[in-house]
Amino acid sequence: MDLPAHLAWLIDEASASSSPEHFIAELGRQLLADGLPLAGGALTLAVPHPIIARRTWLWRAENDAVIEALDFAGSSLNRAAGDWLAGLGPIHEGEIGRGSRSPMLGWAGTRSFDPAEADRLCQAARFAAAPLAALTARTALTTLLEAYLGRRSAAQVQAGMLGRSSSETIHAALLCADLRDFTALSEATEPSLMIATLDAWFDRIAGAVHAFGGEVLKFIGDGVLAIFPVTGTPGEACEASLRAVAAARAGMAHLDAARQAQGLPPLPFGVALHFGEMLWGNVGAADRLDFTAIGPAVNLVSRLEGLCKSLGHRVLISGALAAQITIQLAPLGEHRLRGIADPCAVFTLPTD
Repeated sequence: MDLPAHLAWLIDEASASSSPEHFIAELGRQLLADGLPLAGGALTLAVPHPIIARRTWLWRAENDAVIEALDFAGSSLNRAAGDWLAGLGPIHEGEIGRGSRSPMLGWAGTRSFDPAEADRLCQAARFAAAPLAALTARTALTTLLEAYLGRRSAAQVQAGMLGRSSSETIHAALLCADLRDFTALSEATEPSLMIATLDAWFDRIAGAVHAFGGEVLKFIGDGVLAIFPVTGTPGEACEASLRAVAAARAGMAHLDAARQAQGLPPLPFGVALHFGEMLWGNVGAADRLDFTAIGPAVNLVSRLEGLCKSLGHRVLISGALAAQITIQLAPLGEHRLRGIADPCAVFTLPTD
């Protein structure tokens, strides 16, 4: 069968697209090569995520660049694609399949599409249905894994790191944090209100971690374990962890003010930072795994956080992390940590 190149690509190769970015860019290039006057294109997929309803990938023909936009739950339906395409030129949009969660494929032209060109775009959309079904399933799985595991860990799992022996050694700044007097607070608070309190705390600390390139590995009761893997220099990872702590403290100060206005007590917390080497990968039972970090560095940061209350500081920093940064810190001397053989040099922030 003699098919236009873009239809042949949709039948033979599109299902193997590595990502939505690759799909929309390659289809756009194929349509351009087949003579369609495209200025850009957009692909929107519904995804299972606690706050993101749809993800949209926007391709611009002029520079072949793809950017991503998000539609959040409760927002107007699919405005990211339509608004962006309207800024490029006349629009041709179509839903792939039926229902509000079906993929959307849209194009902007350098001029209005004539009837024959519009028919070709409709035909391309029909041929795109099958590969987009496969791509939607993969994207949904990726988004769901990221919500539960974090972006880096999800990528490792999808790449096949599934066995209990699957792990790698990485260097990272570690952050361990938890609320003070959480047990007493939970005993005096109704469960539904306690969950809301925990969510508010996790929003501040996890949001700050993510904002500065870190990844939350786990929530343990009221505690958080997060890492800032070294991708450049160790100092950059360590300074990113300090900026995350500053952002979390600002967020918690705002939350405490709001709680005080409601007649609720503040939420004191402690945070410890450390830098070291750890194993990052799977641990667990044969049929129930957890993707996490283990090793002496993880043990040390957990023990260090436990000193926050007794030393009277909200932020404690190990000597190992202090050695990687140029920021001025206040020394607190060396301290023995439970289960750790050597004493640990401990620092705090000058303003803590």
